[in-house]
Amino acid sequence: MRIGFDARYATEHFPGIGRYTIGLARALAEISHGHTLVLIVDPRQLRESRYDLAAIAAMPGVETAHLAAGPFSFKQHVALPSLARRLGLDVLHSPYVVKPYLGLPCPSVVTVYDLIGWRYPRTLSARGRLFYRLTMDLALRTATRILTISESSRADLAYVYPRAASRLVVTPLAAERRFQPQPAEVIAQVRQRYALPNDYVLYVGSQKAHKNLERLVRAWERMLEFEARQTPGAWTLVLAGHAERGQTSLHQFVKQRGLADRVRFVPNVADEDLPALYSGATVFAFPSYYEGFGLPPLEAMACGVPVICAYASSLPEVVGEAALTVDPFNVIEMAEGLWRLLNNPLLRRDLAARGARRARDFSWRRTALGTLRVYEGLAGPAHSSV
Repeated sequence: MRIGFDARYATEHFPGIGRYTIGLARALAEISHGHTLVLIVDPRQLRESRYDLAAIAAMPGVETAHLAAGPFSFKQHVALPSLARRLGLDVLHSPYVVKPYLGLPCPSVVTVYDLIGWRYPRTLSARGRLFYRLTMDLALRTATRILTISESSRADLAYVYPRAASRLVVTPLAAERRFQPQPAEVIAQVRQRYALPNDYVLYVGSQKAHKNLERLVRAWERMLEFEARQTPGAWTLVLAGHAERGQTSLHQFVKQRGLADRVRFVPNVADEDLPALYSGATVFAFPSYYEGFGLPPLEAMACGVPVICAYASSLPEVVGEAALTVDPFNVIEMAEGLWRLLNNPLLRRDLAARGARRARDFSWRRTALGTLRVYEGLAGPAHSSV
């Protein structure tokens, strides 16, 4: 079987989807399934992407095919079906809903991560909502199978798009193998590189509205009030990740609250520094009230860091009983959870140990095997590797 995998989404424009694309492509290439994995890439991507597609392309059983068209270009809607025909693909997997909807010569698979545009439409502009709903509707109507990354997301999809329910398959995400506790000297180097204090509470992700960071800052402010009544501590809240274009309100909010010396913004963290950034944290906080899966808490747990996160959407499904969960809309509860973790070393050690075990329940190999079963089911019994 010839499996087409659209790797053009492994770019800075799609940080989370890029992580999924690379993790799944690498895991598929590592499995001895007897099929050919055809990575479809934009030639410019091989020069500009931070993801090492060339290393995956060099693995046995992998071919590359060039398509000089971006995922949002009109050109791809003609060029990609034509390329799939020339390549003799038996199935084509698109890791995003913006894809060719007509003219494909083979069954198609699409990955849908969440339904935030439906659940929280105000997170998008009016134009963004229109584009989101149009592309989502077209993708779900035309895909032969639909992958999603949690039972929570599957439930959302089945509710909003009941006609798609029978085509939904859950294939969870996983932390990459590099996410594991890092040596003290590596952590020290990363602390020095980003001018971080010894004791910090970490958040990793974007500053989009559903990430709930203003409430996290309010909870941090309340936690510091608790601290002032007790023995003063020296913890700093570190918010690592890119702000959305035009988003400066969170920075302004921090300044207005007089928290600039206890809240640090760390943009542009190099991907290779993430394991040490996680490993050096005292606690990892993830207050997002809507996630298709929630990969950062799993990465933090894999690095041996105790996690506090929202009891919302897919997050309880991911962390199980290995994290402290709080109501993401209750600032006081969030503050009390932070205080409890920061002042209870035994609880932190217990959650760190449970988190490391929980992270091992997820693997990209397991995700790839589940995805492969979907491909083989579409191509027929003659193509099965099991």
